[in-house]
Amino acid sequence: MTRKYFGTDGIRGTVGQAPITADFVLRLAHAVGRVLKKTEAHPTVLIGKDTRISGYMLESALESGFNSAGVNVVLLGPLPTPGVAYLTRAQRASLGVVISASHNPFADNGIKFFSAQGNKLSDAWELAVEAALDEAPVWADSANLGKTKRLDDAAGRYIEFCKSTFSNDLTLKGLKIVVDAAHGAAYHIAPKVFHELGAEVIAIGCSPDGLNINHEVGATHPDALVRSVKANHADFGIALDGDADRLQMVDAQGRLYNGDELLYLMADDRLANDEVVPGVVGTLMTNMAVEVALKKRGVGFVRAKVGDRYVLEELAKHKWILGGEGSGHLLALDKHTTGDGLVSALQILQTCVRSGKAMADLLKDVTLFPQTLINVRLRPGQDWQSNARMKEAVQKAEAELGDTGRVLIRASGTEPLVRVMVEARDEAQANACAKRIADTLSA
Repeated sequence: MTRKYFGTDGIRGTVGQAPITADFVLRLAHAVGRVLKKTEAHPTVLIGKDTRISGYMLESALESGFNSAGVNVVLLGPLPTPGVAYLTRAQRASLGVVISASHNPFADNGIKFFSAQGNKLSDAWELAVEAALDEAPVWADSANLGKTKRLDDAAGRYIEFCKSTFSNDLTLKGLKIVVDAAHGAAYHIAPKVFHELGAEVIAIGCSPDGLNINHEVGATHPDALVRSVKANHADFGIALDGDADRLQMVDAQGRLYNGDELLYLMADDRLANDEVVPGVVGTLMTNMAVEVALKKRGVGFVRAKVGDRYVLEELAKHKWILGGEGSGHLLALDKHTTGDGLVSALQILQTCVRSGKAMADLLKDVTLFPQTLINVRLRPGQDWQSNARMKEAVQKAEAELGDTGRVLIRASGTEPLVRVMVEARDEAQANACAKRIADTLSA
């Protein structure tokens, strides 16, 4: 069955337009509550949010919807998405709910859910919720309504959890770190995590006003971080996105490191400490240089579809612990059940401190392959998948590249576009191959 409301990461959209309206979100919470009540007499859900102004409205709607179904609510206030996942597990709650649209602009918002174990929920669960939405509500009577309370020390508990993932034998003393929280959910948490581990912290993007989340700061706009690291002569820069599950990092020279490189460093730290790393999961877009470097060190590599839920699925299938995307969604399942920008940053800092080496030195054997991406706009009704000329051009390119490059053709999920990506050690070769393939689609 096709899901009507749920996408790859919960329900997301523009506030004030369906489905991100107060009335729908109340109905959604009521439906989720009814699904929970089928297996649990007295469920409790935790609700956290980012710093968007619309979070107040949606939080109230969720609270009312759950209470009306006889479900108790614990409000966490502004808290990173991975913080909600952690507390859901630690508090033995029935469900965790996050109000956030992650890296999207402030005018958007969304709702996503975590299981009692702090994991993403299954397609079957989402379909059960959508089925309950189509049914008439069953309002609890006064004696059976849910209650609401607030967990006042939610931020403090999550700070301690983050710190616990960093080796007790190490310290960040002597390091100056710029921390950019994107005016988002980690604004009051991220600076404290690094400060309490000994670092001198310079905070930017930590002044939310409800309207400025992700605006020219954070992991999706790392220029602000690069400038601040250089201006303050800092050792590291750490940029999170609005709900703090993404990470980008900058070194003392102002060089930016993306998720592909950071994923390699997480594997490198474990290998350097004689830990067994049987394999790592990337995505279709992960730079080939990372795959080549890992395989050279005896580490398996598998590509998932783009999206952290698909990375998680592959990790579960292979029983591996490390995975991630170039966007900075990184997973270390021996540390947390979900992607966590703060925990990931601590893993990178840990390998740098322990080895005494800079990120550039640790990555000296990983030179990212040039990638050429061409978006080809399709004509109405154009059947690009049956294009014999394109298939022939792809075959020629793959034969030419051999094991020194690759070709990826995929349709956009939101626009009438086909994305032609060619990756090769030689930039001119990547450009030429991509252009030849793209020309067959636009001819």
